Amino acid sequence: MDVLWRNRAARIVQAWEPKRILDLATGSGDIALALRDAVPGAEIVGADFCVPMLREACRKGFDTVVAADGMNLPFASGSFDVLTIAFGLRNMASYPDALREMHRVLRTGGRVLILDFSIPPAPLRWLYRPYLHKVLPRIAGLLTGEPDAYRYLGDSIEKFPSGTKMENLLAEAGFYRPRSTPLSGGIVTLYTATAARR
Repeated sequence: MDVLWRNRAARIVQAWEPKRILDLATGSGDIALALRDAVPGAEIVGADFCVPMLREACRKGFDTVVAADGMNLPFASGSFDVLTIAFGLRNMASYPDALREMHRVLRTGGRVLILDFSIPPAPLRWLYRPYLHKVLPRIAGLLTGEPDAYRYLGDSIEKFPSGTKMENLLAEAGFYRPRSTPLSGGIVTLYTATAARR
């Protein structure tokens, strides 16, 4: 599923024809690599606060990386045409502050694309919530030895503002035309918006 979501995001960015892209919370570089394939002429920078994850991105062949805090990015205002973030905004200390910082580093008219987990609507919600909070932590905990990480995952997904709530946060951060698109029945949502003039 993750590959399908990444490819969908990369196709959307491809249609925007950006010259400079920031992949925030790039982790091991999966989205950045998909973007490199989709938009081969663009300069793509991957930023993450976790240096071991950046090393993994470099091991995979993506080496334009910067160790950076998403709440205080080391880039000039208006530096990028597009900013992508996949499954990273949910873990930031303040969603509004992070969105304002994303807006700052985008040029006027630049685009943001956010991909993150969400709680699907009923009836899938009735099956998904028990899976997320009971089944997944047990199975993943047995496989990884870290059930607490998967309990955190479920809790963070529940708390994360999705749909119109995220659209409103984007508008408050200075973006216009915010749009949310549920994927895979709503277990993931893709958000896009355009940076307004400062």
